[in-house]
Amino acid sequence: MENKTEMTHFILLGLTKDPRLQLPLFVTLLLIYTITLVGNLGMILLILLDSRLHTPMYFFLGNLSLVDLCYPSAVTPTVMAGLFLGDEVISYNACAAQMFFVGAFGTVENYLLASMAYDRYAAVCKPLHYTTTMTTSVCAYLVIGCYFCGFLNASIYTGNTFSLSFCMSHVVHHFYCDVPAVMVLSCSDRHVSELVLIYVASFNIFFALLVIFISYIFIFITILKMRSGAGLSTCASHFTAVSIFYGTVIFMYLQPSSSHSMDMDKIASVFYTMIIPMLNPVVYSFRNTEVKSAFSKILLEGK
Repeated sequence: MENKTEMTHFILLGLTKDPRLQLPLFVTLLLIYTITLVGNLGMILLILLDSRLHTPMYFFLGNLSLVDLCYPSAVTPTVMAGLFLGDEVISYNACAAQMFFVGAFGTVENYLLASMAYDRYAAVCKPLHYTTTMTTSVCAYLVIGCYFCGFLNASIYTGNTFSLSFCMSHVVHHFYCDVPAVMVLSCSDRHVSELVLIYVASFNIFFALLVIFISYIFIFITILKMRSGAGLSTCASHFTAVSIFYGTVIFMYLQPSSSHSMDMDKIASVFYTMIIPMLNPVVYSFRNTEVKSAFSKILLEGK
């Protein structure tokens, strides 16, 4: 009979083992996480309180802020605990839960950005039909679809990974339970599981990118026909957020395997799971006159 030990926990290696860097990293992550919470909560409250922002674009933006609030919350507290307390142990179930929520909210953001691109297409290219195209029910269905796809894909990722047997090392060479980092610890044949991961992730990324790409082609064509940059300002914030999000995804997943290193993957993952959720509300605040106007109004009313 094959001798196997049931896996009850994993050990996360974290960001660094250098004690001189642990406190500065903890303070940095605490600052980033605080800005993320304040920025995204502020954006959600601003959209809820100002009736001028009760439009499809800001409905999607509010959900994006909600995702950017939950997404780093699945990772950052665990990393900070590892840096400050030296608590590197994560239970089997907690690891699965972390993998699920990171996968779910990452996929939801992916499809929300595609939905927002379609919304900008309808606003710029078909302004006269915008109110009949982006109705309340259409917006609700799109957002529900984003969450459905996110949680469905997270179920596939997590179920696919934890259906494997773990009887080898329990040391995860990462600062959170990322799918590839956990999957490599399995003693099962993981060829099929890796193919499922690649196909599902590729479909999610490239389908959303295709929607965004086609939407922006029509947007730019319409703006060129107008011989004016009037419609471009409404898309600037979204285009910036898309560039940051997918630029990081491309850096992480579309480089040759020979150039991959664990340290570079960790740095990219920090940017992907912590920095982008912090940047999104900043991008939408500083590059959007309606958001700045609503914020000024709230401040004046508060006085």
